[in-house]
Amino acid sequence: MPAPPKSRATTSARMGAAKVSRTATPMAFVQAMVSAYAARGMNPFAALRLAQIAPETVTDPAARITALQMETVSEAAMRELDDEALGCFQRALPWGSYGMLARASLSAPTLGVALKRWCRHHALLTDDVALALHTEGDTARLVLSTDRHPGALTEFCVVSVLRNLLGLACWLVDSRIALQGARFPYPAPAHVDAYRLLFDGPAMFDQPHAALHIDARYLALPIRRDEAAMNQMLQRALPLTVLPYRRDRLLVQRVRQALATQPLTSHNASDLAEQLNLSARTLHRQLKEEGASLQALKDAVRRDRATELLQRTNRPVKQVAQAAGFQNEKSFIRAFKGWTGMSPGAWRVREDAFLTR
Repeated sequence: MPAPPKSRATTSARMGAAKVSRTATPMAFVQAMVSAYAARGMNPFAALRLAQIAPETVTDPAARITALQMETVSEAAMRELDDEALGCFQRALPWGSYGMLARASLSAPTLGVALKRWCRHHALLTDDVALALHTEGDTARLVLSTDRHPGALTEFCVVSVLRNLLGLACWLVDSRIALQGARFPYPAPAHVDAYRLLFDGPAMFDQPHAALHIDARYLALPIRRDEAAMNQMLQRALPLTVLPYRRDRLLVQRVRQALATQPLTSHNASDLAEQLNLSARTLHRQLKEEGASLQALKDAVRRDRATELLQRTNRPVKQVAQAAGFQNEKSFIRAFKGWTGMSPGAWRVREDAFLTR
């Protein structure tokens, strides 16, 4: 996947404090760039040398390079080829093309509007791929369609375009955008393990189209960047693989939803974190950064659920406890007394008396 150069508004502006230094980037992406050089009768040796990539390793399917090496070779290739798409499209994208798209999206009021603009304007640059944003219920899908036959260049193109779009989206709203899933229109490659670093949601291959699935509520987030921030971002060479945004402006809402809809499978941090594609440690840290805690959210959701059932139904206390996500009736009664100062039964009697006045 190409890293965005100084004029490119893409993958991960200020998405972390440090570059990932381990050799995790598949050499297949470098092979795709080398093929772009070959198609134009040019030699990639200078770009490879600048990135300290030995030419003889380029054809090694098991070889990996660091994020910094990929960033370096990508920027060098973009400058030499004068193509920000690095050969992914039939027509080269001149220097500044993606910066133009980013500026066109900057004045949008919300992320949803910005993404629709990006998808529409991307079609002005190339018709080799089509981008579209679809919303179905609580899920939004960023869909990429391509007529290319499966192969290394197809993978390189799909990964590059989706990563660039996702990175810009995160930057525009200054938030991590957690993926519910990612879809790819080709078989799982030998380096499939790298996809976990590129896309943090479950990946599926051999799909009809490439797509990223996200919580639709992200689309309502306001754009938090201005022209000055855009100018600064476009002047920086951005790394290919960086630490993701630590702040997730929807995390508290996502945790509350998971606790409310799946109380029995979300009773501990490990289970909940797995549902949200996070580690338990990351979940606790990000909630703390948002001024919340898992226990406080769990208590709030359980309390709301329990009081609603006690007030609106005639279910026995034991059933209410189970529906609210408690392991047993005793722990529920103890927690309920802590919330209200009275037992569930006494609270129900009081509420019934109040409503019949």
